[in-house]
Amino acid sequence: MSVPAAPLDAPPGQPKKAATAAWIGSALEYYDFFIYGSAAALIFPEVFFDESDPATATLLSLATFGVAYAARPVGALFLGHFGDKVGRKKIMVFTLILMGFSTFLIGCLPTRDQVGTLAPVLLVICRVLQGISAAGEQASANSMSLEHAPPDKRGFFTSFTLSGTQGGQLLATLVFIPVAALPEDQLLSWGWRVPFWMSIAVAVVGYVIRRTLEETPTFTQQAATEGVVKMPLAVLLRDHWADVLRVVAAALVASVSTIFTVWALSYATSDSVGMDRTSMLWVGALANLVALGAIPLWATLSDRIGRRPVFLIGAAGSGVLMVAYLWAISTGSYPLVMVLGIVTFGVVYSAANGVWPSFYGEMFSTRVRLSGMAIGTQIGFAIAGFAVTFAAQIAGPDGDDWGAVALFTAALCVPPVIAALTARETHKIPTEHLGERAHQDSPNREPISA
Repeated sequence: MSVPAAPLDAPPGQPKKAATAAWIGSALEYYDFFIYGSAAALIFPEVFFDESDPATATLLSLATFGVAYAARPVGALFLGHFGDKVGRKKIMVFTLILMGFSTFLIGCLPTRDQVGTLAPVLLVICRVLQGISAAGEQASANSMSLEHAPPDKRGFFTSFTLSGTQGGQLLATLVFIPVAALPEDQLLSWGWRVPFWMSIAVAVVGYVIRRTLEETPTFTQQAATEGVVKMPLAVLLRDHWADVLRVVAAALVASVSTIFTVWALSYATSDSVGMDRTSMLWVGALANLVALGAIPLWATLSDRIGRRPVFLIGAAGSGVLMVAYLWAISTGSYPLVMVLGIVTFGVVYSAANGVWPSFYGEMFSTRVRLSGMAIGTQIGFAIAGFAVTFAAQIAGPDGDDWGAVALFTAALCVPPVIAALTARETHKIPTEHLGERAHQDSPNREPISA
C-alpha cells in the first residue's frame, strides 16, 4: 500500500523564516569568503609571498583565491550527497561552522617572514576549507528557501540567498575600508587579521539562527513516502545530466563577480593606474548596496515573466558592461568608475545573480535538488574562481592589459547565454512537480531505487 502524500504547504511563517535564515547565513558566511578576496588583492602579496617580485607575488596571491573554487566541486560531491540524504538544515549548519572556523584560522596564521614557505602552505589549506564550506552553503540555502516558498513566489524567496551573499560582500568591503586606511606597518602586522578574527561572531550568530529552522515540506514528504535515494549522484547523472551541464555553463556568469571583486581592484590600485585603495573599496561597497535592492526586484520580475529572460539580461548585459567598466578604470576617472561599477555590478549583473537560485533549483526534482545545484554550480564557480588567475596572466607582465581581460570576461558570459536559451521555463510549474520532465516522472510513478 502506498503511503499518502503529506501536504506540501509550509508551516505558517516558515517561508519568511527560511528566506531570513538563508539571507543572514549567506551574508555571514560570504563575509568570511569575500574578506579573503580583498586581502588577496591588497595584503597577502606582501605578507605571505616574496616581496622582491611584486608581480609574481600578486599572481600567487590571486591564485590562492582560486584554490577555494578548485575545492568546491569536491565539497559539492560530498555535501550534495548528504544534503539529499539527511536534509537541507544539517548541511546549512555544518557549512556555517566550517567557514567560521577556517576563516578565524587565517587571521591567526604566521607570515612568510616568521615561518618562510610554510606560511602560504597553511594559507592554502585554510582556503580549501573555505571552498568546501561554500560548496554546500548556497545549494542548501537555495534548496531550503525554494522548497519552503509559495509556488508563485519562488524567485523572490530564493533570491534572499543571493541578497545575503551581496550583503556579506558589502559587509566585508565596509570592514576592510578602515583596515585599508591604517598606516602601512599596522596594516601588515595586525590590522589585516581583525576582519578574519571577527568570523567567530559570524559562526555563533549564524548557528543560532539556522538551528531553529524546520526541514522543508517537500523533502519531508519525499523521505516519508518514497524515501531518500541511496546514491543521489547516480540518480542525478542518470536522469538530470543535461541540466547539470547546463548549470555548469550558466554558472560561468560568476566570472563577472570574481573579476570585478578581485582582479579589477588589484588593477585599479596598481602602479599603472594608481587609484586610491579606499576609494576603490567604496565602489564595491556602493555597487553591492545597490545590488541588495536590485536582486529581489529582478527575482520578482522573474516570477511574472519567467527565469530565462531575466537571466539573459544579466548574463549578456554583464559581458558588455564589464568591457566598459575595465576601460573606465584604465582612464583613472573615479566618477566614471563609480557610475559604471554600480550599473554593471549593482544593477545588470544582479539580474542573473538574483534569478539563478530559482532558475537552477527548478531544473531538478526534490530527491536530487541539492546535489544538482551544488555540483553544477560549483564546477562552474571553480572555473569562475580561477578566472582571476587567468586574468592576471593575460594582463601581461605589467598587469595593465585591461582590454584582454575585458574580452576574456565577455567571452565567459557566452556559455551562460547559451545555457539559458536552451533551458526550459519553470516558473509556473508546481514545486512538487519540478524536475519531472527531465526524467519522465509523474506524481504517481513508482520510486526508483538507486
